[in-house]
Amino acid sequence: MATFGTLSDRLADTFRNLRTKGKLSAADVDGTVREIRRALLEADVSLDVVKAFTAKVRDRALGNEVSKALNPAQQVVQIVNEELVGILGGQHRRLQFAKKPPTVIMLAGLQGAGKTTLAGKLAKWLVKDGHTPMLVAADLQRPNAVNQLQVVGSQAGVHVFAPEPGNGVGDPVRVAKDAVKYAERQQYDTVIVDTAGRLGVDAELMKQAANIRKAVDPDEVLFVIDAMIGQDAVATAKAFQDGVDFTGVVLSKLDGDARGGAALSVASVTGRPIIFASTGESLDDFEPFHPDRMASRILDLGDMLTLIEQAQEAFDEDEARKVAEKIASDQFTLDDFLGQMQQLRGAGSLKKMIGMLPGAGQMKQQLDQFDEKEIVRTEAIIQSMTPAERKNHKLLNGSRRLRIARGSGMTVTDVNQLIARFEQAAKMMRTVARGGVPQIPGMGPIPGAGFGGGRGKQQPKKKGSRSGNPAKRAAENAAIASGAKPAANAGGSGFGLGGDAAPTGPSEDELASLQKFLGR
Repeated sequence: MATFGTLSDRLADTFRNLRTKGKLSAADVDGTVREIRRALLEADVSLDVVKAFTAKVRDRALGNEVSKALNPAQQVVQIVNEELVGILGGQHRRLQFAKKPPTVIMLAGLQGAGKTTLAGKLAKWLVKDGHTPMLVAADLQRPNAVNQLQVVGSQAGVHVFAPEPGNGVGDPVRVAKDAVKYAERQQYDTVIVDTAGRLGVDAELMKQAANIRKAVDPDEVLFVIDAMIGQDAVATAKAFQDGVDFTGVVLSKLDGDARGGAALSVASVTGRPIIFASTGESLDDFEPFHPDRMASRILDLGDMLTLIEQAQEAFDEDEARKVAEKIASDQFTLDDFLGQMQQLRGAGSLKKMIGMLPGAGQMKQQLDQFDEKEIVRTEAIIQSMTPAERKNHKLLNGSRRLRIARGSGMTVTDVNQLIARFEQAAKMMRTVARGGVPQIPGMGPIPGAGFGGGRGKQQPKKKGSRSGNPAKRAAENAAIASGAKPAANAGGSGFGLGGDAAPTGPSEDELASLQKFLGR
């Protein structure tokens, strides 16, 4: 996640230095804690939070759990991970729904924090979870705020209650009260109230938000905060907590390239849990906040649970089973290939998904260079083929490939490369489906993997000389045939050294094998 990129890099460097030590001294621990403190302060984490965090890490790192550990460095990483989970809120907290619908959720925060867009994201997420949400346009002061919410609601596929035009016209408290009554009549089970924000914390904002809260008695008041505002996050959060109070926090713009200290400060300072995180511009870039998973991402330990959840949402289990059967029976086609890619795109950003893998921080350069539009180009090429061509790619002769290239706006070389990749991928998947181990291009056969007719059995070594000197090889082979042991220096050695030490060149069998491997 980009917001924690610098922090992750600093912590990774600190732990890398720690792993070279078999036993940790007090000086090693102090040095590590000092580096952690610097990394957190540079990430704009609140000073009070940093002090409390590093004090706990130091005390635990100097305790028995590290001194008696088989791997002290890993134990320190585990301590840092656990303490990070603690300052991020500990356990994941779900939304609290009303026993009798509708559940009322009020959004509060500064102007520019992303409340309106987040309202649409939350509504779409609730729809996926089987709810029937309704958005309420109670921000009647910001220019075009009502229109923006209507656009967002349309994109999310949910109803927007907007009886007032906004732009300074209308009473937001009345709109909020009427919205709850309307939702009861129309049987919407969730009401999301988008309230007005300001450029800064002021008494008028707090009074209006407090009046709306008193009027609708919301089940949840979510404080939306920009993850990139740094040290100001703490002061803003405290002001809202004193003026309105809130039950949970939503971090917006968590995909930004700033230092992200807000996420590591707000939950600890306010005592309120972070419930959701907004991680991009799309309405689908929204996820429940899990402190343990976020801590793992920060420490570059991966977030496999979120990755699996996203994959399960995107991939159809029955379809996947059918494709697996096709692969095993050598019936996998370009149509199936296209379907798999479209499901992969539906899972979200590939960069973000790869970034959830353990150690992804070490692939930062490759991830930055990765072009997600490559999948779109591949889809364009396949969609420019006829159904018969997709079913049997062997039909693709030169003229057909030229037509496909023109139809997709690509080149014949692009089409050729796609077909080559498809054949390679199909071959590897077929090998795996049949219980084998695929041979990866650029790598030799995996020892013991069973390539060739041997099925994993070790082939008997051929007896004979392996000397690169023809005269020496002939003499040694003759000696072996007669049952005698060849002389140590039968053919002489280079530079007057003993024969045992002399380097030998490749044998004819080796050269033949090498030429076969190179395809010559």
